[in-house]
Amino acid sequence: MQIGLLGYGKMGRAIEQIALAQGMEIAWRITRDNRETLNQALLRQADVVIEFSRPEAAFENVMLCLQADVPVVCGTTGWNEQLSEARAYCLKQQGALLWASNFSIGVNLFFALNRYLAQLMQERPEYRPALTEIHHIHKLDAPSGTALTLVHELIANNNRTEGWALSPTPPGTDEVPVTAIREGEVPGTHIVQWHSEMDEITIEHRAHSRMGFAGGALLAAQWILGKRGCYGMGDVLGL
Repeated sequence: MQIGLLGYGKMGRAIEQIALAQGMEIAWRITRDNRETLNQALLRQADVVIEFSRPEAAFENVMLCLQADVPVVCGTTGWNEQLSEARAYCLKQQGALLWASNFSIGVNLFFALNRYLAQLMQERPEYRPALTEIHHIHKLDAPSGTALTLVHELIANNNRTEGWALSPTPPGTDEVPVTAIREGEVPGTHIVQWHSEMDEITIEHRAHSRMGFAGGALLAAQWILGKRGCYGMGDVLGL
């Protein structure tokens, strides 16, 4: 499989390392320094494009791939306002787009646990939810895309909550408080807590390195080949 890397930062390099070890090939690498070489002919040299860039570049990158009719796996977060437009264009063009806020298999299992716990808490008004995410100081968006997925899915599965807000939330509201912390080189930690006066239930996912994200992105790239439509990691993992 020929992979195009659209964005060649820490994640791009981690993806390349695993891809080469698995016998795949890197068709090309696009960074800010050689972006002027990006065109449809170059894009089509890849069987699939993996896009990890910056929030301000992601929409244009994804649209270029769809216009070239090349499947694109995108892991850039922080551009949610334009994601629905990209998905609509993908469906109109019968292209292939797989976006995920997090490609880690463990995190996607964590998403499923979060949804189930929120459903269990539907009839337990004594418990109130809160979410904390911790990332390295280089991360551009806060809260993280993973944290937003967690809190949106929690709200969708528990109608006692009324949206979310950065912590601290105003007293007397049913908004889920979200705390975003930036420190050191933390790859990513996400904590969902349900508090009551008697006790507390906590589920947590702690990444040890970027390799889990990179491996999941490659799994998604292999999965999307030959498909048409818009997908997420839940589709890849059957969740």
